[in-house]
Amino acid sequence: MSREVTLDGMPRGAAPGRLILVRHGESEGNRAQRFSPNPDIRLTEVGVEQARDTGRVIAQHFAPARLVASSYHRAQHTARIIAETIGYGGEILVEPDLRERGIGELAGQPYRSMREHPEYEVSRFWEWRPAGGESLLDVQERAAPVLVRLVEAHPGEDVVVVSHGGVMLALCAHVEGGWTRPRVARNCEVLVVTHAPGEPWRLGELSDLAAPEGPGAPDGGAATG
Repeated sequence: MSREVTLDGMPRGAAPGRLILVRHGESEGNRAQRFSPNPDIRLTEVGVEQARDTGRVIAQHFAPARLVASSYHRAQHTARIIAETIGYGGEILVEPDLRERGIGELAGQPYRSMREHPEYEVSRFWEWRPAGGESLLDVQERAAPVLVRLVEAHPGEDVVVVSHGGVMLALCAHVEGGWTRPRVARNCEVLVVTHAPGEPWRLGELSDLAAPEGPGAPDGGAATG
């Protein structure tokens, strides 16, 4: 798949539909730098403000016709805040297959526990599966079809899709055709998939606007939370 990394240069004529991928705002797990132990982890105050800021960015650059979120609380809360900020009064659709990567035995453990695991290989980070959990390939297998369904169901529309760090990493791999991204998206970072019939999907970034703290260091997929 081809990749585009501009904002104003996103080709509206060539790609009339856009999927606006958003990672949820900072959660309690993210703040503690630990993998979230359950789906009900809440957003922090910082996370709430991040969601509002991202809503303002989305309102400035897009006209969302649909909002979709994973079944986890932190993603749904982020989606509700974005909806309020942009004045969206419709239903927020829930897609369970956008739930965060099952982290198995590492639930509740520090992020570093993944890199320190004796079987973890950063050069093939997408293949590693913690005991009782999922690999990023597993996540890609269940989450990528959600994008396909949304593209087919909403041609020519802007659709906001709120999910998680591991999920967005897997979705990027699906769009780009490989595991070329060295890090997980930051909280409330925005990535945009443009699409049109008969054209390759294109991936664009709004990270400089939605998350101005900088590009971030490579993490080998070990900062999902």
